[in-house]
Amino acid sequence: MAQLISTLQDPQALISLAVLVLAVVLFISGALAPELTGLLSVGLLMATGVLGPKEALAGFGSPALITLLGLFPVSAALFKSGALDRLRALIASERIRTPRRLIALMAFVIAPVSGVVPNTPVVASLLPVVENWCHRRGLSPSRVLLPLSFSTVLGGTLTLLGSSVNLLVSDISQQLGYGSLELFSFTLISLPVWLTGAVYLVLAPRVLLPDRGSDGDDLAVSPERSSYCTEVTIPVDSELVGSSLHNSRLQRRFDVDVLELQRSGERLLPPLADRRLQAGDHLLLRVTRQDLLRLQQDHTVQLTTQKQDVEASLDGASSGQKTVEVLLPAGSTLAGASLRELRFRQRHNATVLALRRGQETVQERLGQVVLREGDVLLLQAPLDSIRGLQASNDLLVLDRLEDDLPTVRRKPVAVSIAIGMLLLPTLTPVPLVASVLLATVAVVASGCLRLGELQRAIRLDVILLLGSLTSFSVALQKTGLADALATGLEQWLMGWPSYGSLMVLFIGTTLLTQVMSNAASVALLAPVAVQLAPSLSLPPTAMLITVLFGASQSFLTPVGYQTNLMVFGPGRYRFLDVTRYGSGLTLIMTLLVPALVLWRYGPT
Repeated sequence: MAQLISTLQDPQALISLAVLVLAVVLFISGALAPELTGLLSVGLLMATGVLGPKEALAGFGSPALITLLGLFPVSAALFKSGALDRLRALIASERIRTPRRLIALMAFVIAPVSGVVPNTPVVASLLPVVENWCHRRGLSPSRVLLPLSFSTVLGGTLTLLGSSVNLLVSDISQQLGYGSLELFSFTLISLPVWLTGAVYLVLAPRVLLPDRGSDGDDLAVSPERSSYCTEVTIPVDSELVGSSLHNSRLQRRFDVDVLELQRSGERLLPPLADRRLQAGDHLLLRVTRQDLLRLQQDHTVQLTTQKQDVEASLDGASSGQKTVEVLLPAGSTLAGASLRELRFRQRHNATVLALRRGQETVQERLGQVVLREGDVLLLQAPLDSIRGLQASNDLLVLDRLEDDLPTVRRKPVAVSIAIGMLLLPTLTPVPLVASVLLATVAVVASGCLRLGELQRAIRLDVILLLGSLTSFSVALQKTGLADALATGLEQWLMGWPSYGSLMVLFIGTTLLTQVMSNAASVALLAPVAVQLAPSLSLPPTAMLITVLFGASQSFLTPVGYQTNLMVFGPGRYRFLDVTRYGSGLTLIMTLLVPALVLWRYGPT
């Protein structure tokens, strides 16, 4: 503590700490998008003179970031070419008849795929297939969707390419002077981690996974039975005018719950059964997807998600439009704004028919609802517009479209390029970044990906976040804050065995990742962790890898990892469902990872 107080006598150290505290608050609160928080921090560190421009912006030109930038289009080419079609077909086959078999397939077959390509598109591609599998067998998706997310998280640490966090740790390692990580630098640790986690997923008691298909009619298994919130208006010529809700054709014919009646600016809440309807009344309904589509064809009401789209919505079926579900993934720039503010219809040429938000009932007019990560929207749009949404990083289309893989004949080419990308740096002196860049050019030159699709495939938000976060590590090192914090932690851990100290570092990183992005957790803890290495008689790389696994093996909350959030809404989970299912796996990893790190590196 004394060293930290002494270090803070330096104005630059005090400024750095203030910027870091501000960043942590913004990361946790979500007041700013993570990438904006990162850019703000870089700007403040340069403006106050703590870091020079070259130091602060070094992360944007790092090999790790360029590797990630090139990996996005290669992954997009793989998915567009249908490289996962075999997995889709295997899930849909008659050989996979029980949830345990499906979980085994996820844990032992799908997980390794995430060691090569980012796990977010893997989950996005397989999510509708798994939901349809559940529907055909009358099972709740909540029985299998969390294992899908956890499987891809486990597989994401098999190679350096499996996660952006892996590449960030490699970049920080190079920035701190310890050299970058190789493609298989931590595979000897991640293989036992993956296999142990896979066995847990297969053998975990079924009671740990909720059955959201038997708790009531509004939680039925079928996607068509999922409850959405939508808004309708009673037109002047409707037969409902003058009748009460209780006796109306609306409730006799459709399975709807009226959540609110809005009339002349007044909000009327249940009980509403005896209220007589008037022309112009707005009703907020909870309705199944199937009944919502039937409701579109019933001229006694009009969908008023967006007034200017009423006619387009009602005539959608006859004008070649399709109805699809889309998910707001983690990092979506649409989160935090309402449909009206976003001008959603004009921006995406798609009409929002309804919204679903896990177990929560949305009781606002849809145009005014502030969107959140994990929300599921029911959209109606022309096929070309839906294909445009498939290329967006802000929305994930959950329904598979016919003929949505136009380059399937190039699948062998795309797969060969990906394999070559992995083999080239493994068998030759060619750096990984060069191999990835060559593969990026190859997928475009071979026609697996068009140039415009390459540009859309690059996740600019991830690039900005990771490029800016390395400035944290540089500032912590330059001002002596990393040394001071490490000294305080070392004094607290004095007398602890190396294994116990690594456990504290692992679980501390894991818990911090639950409240802020895993990349931010790594950027803050990695410089401190390496300073502990001499006292534990371990190389700095061992400490970095412990932080890496702590940030990556996130199984406690839906917000701890983006794939957890992706399955949260479709699985209709509650917050503690993730905690209950993931606690055992987190405990196992807390015991296993430090032991494997010690086995791999051992005391020096």
